[in-house]
Amino acid sequence: MSVLAMHAVSRDHGAGAALVHALREVTLSVAAGEFVAVMGPSGSGKSTLLTLAGGLDTPTSGQILVEDADLGSLGAAGRSALRRRSIGYVFQDLNLIPSLTAAENVMLPRELDGARVRQARREAAHALQEVGVGELADRYPDEMSGGQQQRVAIARALVGERRLVLADEPTGALDSQTGEDVMRVLRARCDAGAACLMVTHESRHAAWADRVVFLRDGLVIDATAPRTGPEALLQEAP
Repeated sequence: MSVLAMHAVSRDHGAGAALVHALREVTLSVAAGEFVAVMGPSGSGKSTLLTLAGGLDTPTSGQILVEDADLGSLGAAGRSALRRRSIGYVFQDLNLIPSLTAAENVMLPRELDGARVRQARREAAHALQEVGVGELADRYPDEMSGGQQQRVAIARALVGERRLVLADEPTGALDSQTGEDVMRVLRARCDAGAACLMVTHESRHAAWADRVVFLRDGLVIDATAPRTGPEALLQEAP
């Protein structure tokens, strides 16, 4: 069953001479338990694809379904509720709240969705432990390294029963070993039944995915499954 289904989705910015086709007639689905990586050059539409899939923006045309809910028909409040309940999002710029501790940052989406504080705190502790920073629960973002903040942001995206995980360069601030550890966590979450859509420029990280989609100029130009790792991906990329 598709957790995410995008049908002929386009997103335009500006008008007239300034018109930019950020995404053009993209059709893409991600099933429960499937890990899909998105690759492409800068400006190809990768981040636009994620913001649309997460209901953070609306398409110019086309339809986006998350667990059969049509994002276009939900309205802003409905999309917000769906994000809190079902979608985990790892932002490229992290978006941690400076005045909250690591645990409080991770707890926040669960509390906003009505979870009791004790339950939200327990789930946050588990998510932080899952990404290897359980000891940082009481620290504030400015007391952490960039890599530690990245892992807290990933824990926030994974907390609770997230059916769809969207990750925009989730290993960008991490060293190679920590990056591999994060990929292992994302892969495990998919194997447990979540759908994951990840933007990356690292072929070795895309090799963890079941399928790799290549974007260029807002168009899907190819889709392939990793075979034997990064070398195969480099050979297959257009």
